[in-house]
Amino acid sequence: MPRLSEVIAALDALWPPASAEDWDAVGTVCGDPDQEVSRVLFAVDPVQEIVDEAVKLDADLLVTHHPLYLRGTTTVAASNFKGRVVHTLIKNDIALHVAHTNADRADPGVSDALAGALDLRVVRPLVPDPGDADGRRGLGRVCELDHPLTVREFAARVAERLPATAQGIRVAGDPEALVRTVAVSGGSGDSLFADVRAAGVDAFLTADLRHHPASEARAHSPLALLDAAHWATEWPWCELAAAQLDEISDRHGWDLRVHVSKTVTDPWNSHSPSPGAPN
Repeated sequence: MPRLSEVIAALDALWPPASAEDWDAVGTVCGDPDQEVSRVLFAVDPVQEIVDEAVKLDADLLVTHHPLYLRGTTTVAASNFKGRVVHTLIKNDIALHVAHTNADRADPGVSDALAGALDLRVVRPLVPDPGDADGRRGLGRVCELDHPLTVREFAARVAERLPATAQGIRVAGDPEALVRTVAVSGGSGDSLFADVRAAGVDAFLTADLRHHPASEARAHSPLALLDAAHWATEWPWCELAAAQLDEISDRHGWDLRVHVSKTVTDPWNSHSPSPGAPN
């Protein structure tokens, strides 16, 4: 069995910490570098529900996309929920490792996984990484559909292929307009509207679209907007990341058992449509 330090080195090669945004908090949160690792769990959120799943699974390592302490802390007391997460992990000898914006920028990364879940062909990054001479890394992806679909049909594909959430898929735009090209960005994407317009795509799929940026984007052009739940747009990365670690394990003869959590940690758990609302 490999040591934790060996597994982390392999993960850092996939998602270099140096490529993360300056404000981000990526890397190993807790764990003994010399402990042996035999079972790994991938998830989006480092919340108690996921940590309890890791305990039940007898995992040695939990890898999440979202950081536990994005803005730092002065305490890990178990009197608050993040402290309880840390206590549970340490008591059960489970390491926690985070790959966030470094996984967003990677090749392949979070948006590649999102595109793959929808059978979209990736053409290029939406916001290329200036340090990548090959032009493959960066934020978001510009994609092509295998054949044109209406906005209504494409939204139905997204709703069918992504994990089910209370929100479903919100759509802005002409339902009968044709979609041939799509920009996708896993997670919150309304800071990318200028890049999406410059890409000249027919639709933009992301999450957490706010009223004013979305309204202004619609006023600029007939661009269709598809707003999915944040968690749902990033969960496909867990399957991609698990497959990447499986391949590394096979190559090194580590015999790791790699799992993906299917627990829905999207914070919204119900939806009541307004009477007479458009469908």
